[in-house]
Amino acid sequence: MHSKDLSFRGRASMGLPPALALYFIASLAHFVHNAEYLLEYPNMPEWLTRGGVYASWCALTAVGATGYVAYRWLAPRVGLALLTVYGALGYAGLDHYVVAPVSAHTRMMNATIVFEAAAGTVLLAVSVYLLAAKSSIRAT
Repeated sequence: MHSKDLSFRGRASMGLPPALALYFIASLAHFVHNAEYLLEYPNMPEWLTRGGVYASWCALTAVGATGYVAYRWLAPRVGLALLTVYGALGYAGLDHYVVAPVSAHTRMMNATIVFEAAAGTVLLAVSVYLLAAKSSIRAT
């Protein structure tokens, strides 16, 4: 095995799981809060239900789980690409501010929205870095 491969694997094994866990927790916190207090969130669509929020979280999390499985055991570059998408989905919570201003949300609503976006940013950054590192290893 090439020494750069070992370096890549070391970085991946140390940085990716914590970033993935952080985003998993942040997205769970936001979606649980959103589902349980759905009627209190300002200007939410009437068709949106508590169950729909949980189903959305399951679909979102499936992207991350599929990405991690692919990364670890099937196709690392595809897995990292999926994890990049999963991290970027953390910005979707900011859509709350499209339908209502920050001031219309409670502190807890804002906290879960910002926590999810920040954690998504961490996962996105780690995934992009590792994908770039994996690409540069392949190129050498």
